[in-house]
Amino acid sequence: MYIRYQASVPNHRGIYPGVFGLANVLAHKGKLSDTEWATWRSGNDWFNEAYPGPTKSNPDVYDPQVNPRAAAWFKGTATHLLERVDPYFELLKRHDVQVVRLISDDPGKIIYEDSVQIVVVPYQAST
Repeated sequence: MYIRYQASVPNHRGIYPGVFGLANVLAHKGKLSDTEWATWRSGNDWFNEAYPGPTKSNPDVYDPQVNPRAAAWFKGTATHLLERVDPYFELLKRHDVQVVRLISDDPGKIIYEDSVQIVVVPYQAST
């Protein structure tokens, strides 16, 4: 089982950004209070240390020409990571950003995998 948290509506490019990307946009646009920024920064630092970034081993993993609409999904067994996503939900909710939870046994063609996550190209995007 794989789990993904993403925007409920697509962005201007037709992409459904994930929970981290959504929070990053708020931070980079200066929309977070000092307290929210500290929570976001602390959370990102923790996640960056807790699991590998797919682009370190595959720089093209998110390249839209190579892997259109590539998206990361948590493995259901990554409970230590899933438990730490709640502060992101709370932050996004305070800024009226809607997030949905997706669960799938087969979310797409796997283009990257490690012990806690996969990155897939949705089947409709890879055809």
